Amino acid sequence: MASRHSDWMAQAGRDLEHARRAAEGGSHEWACFAAHQASGKALKALFQWLGARVVRGHSLADMVSELARSLPEASGLLEAARELDRHYAPARYPDAYPSGAPFQYYSGKDSERAIAHAGEIDRFCHGHLP
Repeated sequence: MASRHSDWMAQAGRDLEHARRAAEGGSHEWACFAAHQASGKALKALFQWLGARVVRGHSLADMVSELARSLPEASGLLEAARELDRHYAPARYPDAYPSGAPFQYYSGKDSERAIAHAGEIDRFCHGHLP
């Protein structure tokens, strides 16, 4: 089966752009979630390019830990991945918090950090792809 890493990276880039637009529009919870999604797709692209088994699931920290087995420098992404993982469910589900909707818990600072972390992961993955 042919690698579809370029498709995964293309969608990762689009998701990252969506995160930026969401943040500009004040939808910080969606910006954080989109940043998480962009990072997951970029990491999966790199797994495919390396011919490795793609890690199933949505934990970026797990993906980075697995990736670091073959690319030790990937371990430098672990903190960014852990922070982005915090946005996977709470950014979308009202029952993640004791009261209020997710958007009430997110700020521009949150989306700025998430987008920066996603950019770091994206650059790393691009740097290891043709």
